[in-house]
Amino acid sequence: MIKNVYAPIHNDGWKFVGIFALITVILYCLASFLGFIGLILTCWCYYFFRSPKRTTPLRDGLIVSPADGTVCLIQQVTAPAEYEIGNEERTRVSIFLNVFDVHVQRIALSGKVKKIIYHPGKFLNASFDKASDENERQTVIVQNGDIEIAFTQIAGLIARRIRCDIQVGQEVSLGQLYGLIRFGSRVDIYLPPNVNPLVFIGQKMIGGETVIADLASPNEQRASLTH
Repeated sequence: MIKNVYAPIHNDGWKFVGIFALITVILYCLASFLGFIGLILTCWCYYFFRSPKRTTPLRDGLIVSPADGTVCLIQQVTAPAEYEIGNEERTRVSIFLNVFDVHVQRIALSGKVKKIIYHPGKFLNASFDKASDENERQTVIVQNGDIEIAFTQIAGLIARRIRCDIQVGQEVSLGQLYGLIRFGSRVDIYLPPNVNPLVFIGQKMIGGETVIADLASPNEQRASLTH
């Protein structure tokens, strides 16, 4: 817990911390109690943009959570056609991030970025089921051998900015930082067909650490993974 509080922050956060700090100085000049409130908000801003170090399990076949937060939905769905990952049903795990969760996102499966798709949309509450289809969002498709997964950053009621720092064709590693959503949002991950999740609704997720699925499990689909 202490490690999370005193973690370094994402580069995108410094300008906001600076803005909050400037407002704090102005408020303090007006009244000391207003300055105190501004100080609290500045500390919260730093806390929001924190990017703690994570210990990612490196065994082949693991799919880890792309985000911190709480599992709010687990559904059987068909991925949108534009993803180009097949029309078989897949398990979609939805992770809701509140304003106190870590908001950086991490790569869920090592491989090559096959596609990045931006979807303009609404800013509904990210915990709603329809947010997966109606909200502004950005989807990353990663391919590793015969395995393809998709994970989607979804804007929320307050979140108005999605940042993705990877490119199509780039080789990415499990647990690697790749993006950020501000402020309060959701991340969906589409597992490969016939792969069951190892998480449950209400479970707290740790981005880059919590194992969502194990492709090497005897009960799961087996596929060769490249490196």
